[in-house]
Amino acid sequence: MLDLSTIIGLGSGILLFVISIRMGGPLGSFYSASSIVIVLGGTISATIVSYPMNQIKQLFKTVKKTMSKTNFSSSEIINNMVSFSEKARREGLLSLEDEIANLDDSFMQKGVQLVVDGTDPDLVRNILETELSFLEDRHAQGRGIFSTMGSYAPAFGMAGTLIGLIRMLETLDNPETIGPGLAVALLTTFYGTILSNLFFNPMAAKLKVKSSEEILLKEVVIEGLLSIQAGENPRIVEEKLKAFLAPNERESFNKNTEVNENEAA
Repeated sequence: MLDLSTIIGLGSGILLFVISIRMGGPLGSFYSASSIVIVLGGTISATIVSYPMNQIKQLFKTVKKTMSKTNFSSSEIINNMVSFSEKARREGLLSLEDEIANLDDSFMQKGVQLVVDGTDPDLVRNILETELSFLEDRHAQGRGIFSTMGSYAPAFGMAGTLIGLIRMLETLDNPETIGPGLAVALLTTFYGTILSNLFFNPMAAKLKVKSSEEILLKEVVIEGLLSIQAGENPRIVEEKLKAFLAPNERESFNKNTEVNENEAA
């Protein structure tokens, strides 16, 4: 499922620029193939130099992640943990093994398997937190690529402008070429600024937000599994995990829980 805020933000930004340009004149005057090649080509080339190829290959997956909506919500995970807690108290921890195959999240699958196998609670926490730490590092790498591209794009835009100005100065004896030459020179700066501030830097910021959300969800999983392993009451598990939610999310969760209980009754 697509992340609407990313799509709406990018789409509206591009649309507003197109409309404002069109109101002042033809769109064709803002097109320059050579400027696009300088800015995009230079930015991509410099980024490839800056990062190992295995990280560059992950860029498309990173873009897909930014454009996609998170599969799980904190409320769903809390409900799962409470359900697992109830089942474990009724039938024992080994009964949770039946739930592993139905889980789509590999992190939760690993955690449940560790609990079912009777792994020491401290070791369960260490294993899952280590995986969480490496996940955060991978997210930082993807975010860093976009931040790097965001810093390079304006620089190559300026480089393209300097190239255009040099060519313009070479033809100062022909006044008719000065205006068009200066316009083309400035377009590279325009392209670099747009790519940096409408695409690369916002994508890096969005990845940071998504990374924080995913890490929070996995912390909820860790605390939930350890509570289940400790044999805590399902209500205690629920209250403990709700502490991870923001006040508005907690209120929404409580309302949904009341609705479900009323329907069940």
